[in-house]
Amino acid sequence: MMKPVLRVDGSDASPLDGRPVLDTKKAAWNGSLIVGAIVLGPLTFTWSAFFMFCILTYFSLLIGHSAGMHRMMIHKAYQCPKLLERTLVYVGVLVGMAGPFGILRIHDLRDWAQRQKECHDFFAHRRSYWKDIVWQLTCRFEFTRPPRFNIEDELAHDRWYQFFEATWQFHQLLLAVPLYLLGGWPWVVWGVFVRISVSIVGHWTITYLCHNPGPGKWRVKEASVQASNIPGIGILTYGECWHNNHHAFPESACIGLEKGQADPSWMFIKWLGKIGLAKNIGLPRSVDQREDLILVETN
Repeated sequence: MMKPVLRVDGSDASPLDGRPVLDTKKAAWNGSLIVGAIVLGPLTFTWSAFFMFCILTYFSLLIGHSAGMHRMMIHKAYQCPKLLERTLVYVGVLVGMAGPFGILRIHDLRDWAQRQKECHDFFAHRRSYWKDIVWQLTCRFEFTRPPRFNIEDELAHDRWYQFFEATWQFHQLLLAVPLYLLGGWPWVVWGVFVRISVSIVGHWTITYLCHNPGPGKWRVKEASVQASNIPGIGILTYGECWHNNHHAFPESACIGLEKGQADPSWMFIKWLGKIGLAKNIGLPRSVDQREDLILVETN
């Protein structure tokens, strides 16, 4: 298991003091895609476009976002050859939420804030679902005393990742070309507008649900925000719904830790390991290294 990278230095920062402010670029990107999906989706519906949307959405989130960006790039729960690493991250870029550095910032600042004794509702997901989803889709958090955020040199100096970060939105145009050639405008609308909208809204919906109603089997000591495992949707969420497990063991490439907790991303990572394309695959740390955890009754 690789040692976790600490990208956030919050020694002089406050995760409580500050406010969500409108991020015009973020709001314009997400808003235009969602409006386009709502308006154009029904007008261009075909069954072939719908089935393509289902397959492309599922596997881009599974391979690119969950297994690639989340468990590999962010948490370094496993390693793979550089070409495969960049390919997985690129598929994550095509999900349409942000570039690789943007995803690191979104995730790590939230994770840091949630593990403090107090944090703002923007990070804790304590407000109503509709308030929270509007915040996450249109706003950034403006700290009164911001933490320092530093990406490790291995990623920050990688020219491919720099390129992905600078151009991540434009790669949807590259994807639109083969979609148009294969299925015309219905495939473009359902493969770009509808897919990205469902991916982004779905991501923040699952994130909200996993922090409400509250703690599950594991409680992280002194953390202001605890997480839940949401049963019944493991396949649908690639295993990301076992969020209480993930808060407890972020070093683990396997998140579905108990019987019946389906974890498709873990199945993909295990397969990579079997064919020699993944190594140093992380699992939950041993019992004698769990001083930060309290085992409580399952909810």
